[in-house]
Amino acid sequence: MRFHEEMTDARMLVLIGSRLTQLRLSRDLTQQQVADEAGIGLRTLQRMEAGEVASRLSGFVGVCRVLGLSGRFEMLLPEVPLSPMDQLKLQGKRRERASGKKKVVTGSLREEPSEWKWGDEK
Repeated sequence: MRFHEEMTDARMLVLIGSRLTQLRLSRDLTQQQVADEAGIGLRTLQRMEAGEVASRLSGFVGVCRVLGLSGRFEMLLPEVPLSPMDQLKLQGKRRERASGKKKVVTGSLREEPSEWKWGDEK
């Protein structure tokens, strides 16, 4: 099964856990070995593999590192490039807050958020 946008969070956790299990087994590692190397408890890893709980992110990163997956985080969370105008506005500073004034992105089109008015029902 592949990940897709319509999946529930619970189903995604189960799929992530299943894939972690498959990778661990393909590397012939026990759960205890992975847990020890990742610095987490055995039960935490068992829950992670079962998709039972949303574990601490640091534990997940540790398990991914042990399984040789940490280099793939770039594909999951690519760096967002700044537009030339944003670079000029920031003048070398790092953006730290969102203004909430930007356009709402829906799909691939940018639309201005509009207020609902009577007669706009669809």
